[in-house]
Amino acid sequence: MSNKVIISCAITGAMHTPTMSEFLPVTPAQIAAQSIEAANAGAAIIHLHARNPATGEPTGSPEVFAQFLPHIHRETDAVINLTTGGSPTMSVADRLAAAQRFQPEMCSLNMGSMNFAIFPAAGRIKQWKFPWEEGYVRNSDDFIFRNTFRDIAYILETMSDAGTKFEHECYDVGHLYSLAHFIERNLVKPPFFVQMIFGILGGIGAELDNLMFMKRTADRLFGAGNFQWSVLAAGRHQMPFVTQAGLMGGNVRVGLEDSIFIERGKLAESNAQQVLKIRRILAEMGHEPATPAEARQILGLKGKAHVRY
Repeated sequence: MSNKVIISCAITGAMHTPTMSEFLPVTPAQIAAQSIEAANAGAAIIHLHARNPATGEPTGSPEVFAQFLPHIHRETDAVINLTTGGSPTMSVADRLAAAQRFQPEMCSLNMGSMNFAIFPAAGRIKQWKFPWEEGYVRNSDDFIFRNTFRDIAYILETMSDAGTKFEHECYDVGHLYSLAHFIERNLVKPPFFVQMIFGILGGIGAELDNLMFMKRTADRLFGAGNFQWSVLAAGRHQMPFVTQAGLMGGNVRVGLEDSIFIERGKLAESNAQQVLKIRRILAEMGHEPATPAEARQILGLKGKAHVRY
């Protein structure tokens, strides 16, 4: 499957707010519809957060997840990947609650604590749809996304009996070394999935030299054949960086969580629109999107039948 590329799609996230894009899915029905459309467009993995249906505010409530997970599970063969990141304003327990209840095939896992900010975006918005949004965005200059070594170990150990594997999100070079630490502790076993993330304010910058260095560091720490790697980049960096990942033989992640645009100055009208764009680009390189079954085989996942939704 050397020409196969796993396309992940992150449907809604927790940092963008409804004012920023009318196309950002907020309600369970919207999240389900856009997830199914993205899967049909070629995304093998669907990465999911939940939002308060009335306001769009991020929530970790399993009851809200339960309003869209069964629908997506029933209507697609996609691998469902639940967040354990939630938002920087949630406790670790809140962030992990849905994963504990539903025991998905995959979860995301941030590999360290970090500043995580989008406050510069507040200056570009004149009128907000919901009262919570402005304070959430402006106050992100004081957000710390917490994932200490103890937190990470707790998440890994809590989910181990469920057979859930992780999208290990690495926002900087140090996060790769943190992942290596957990491999040494035998809490992470091959094959594992490394998501290299660029362009978040608080993380490593979206520069080609950084991508090359992150990949070389991962190769040195983990060894060829032990891991699969993927790239996502925030905002305007999204398509150039995932294209570069494709050129280098990596996997890719798109979605409105990472960028609300399809091209400079033009909002993406759906997650599927981004999936179709990167699929076209990859096809020009001779690559094909991995099917969900192929992604499960590549990543060593437990299978769709072994979840609780």
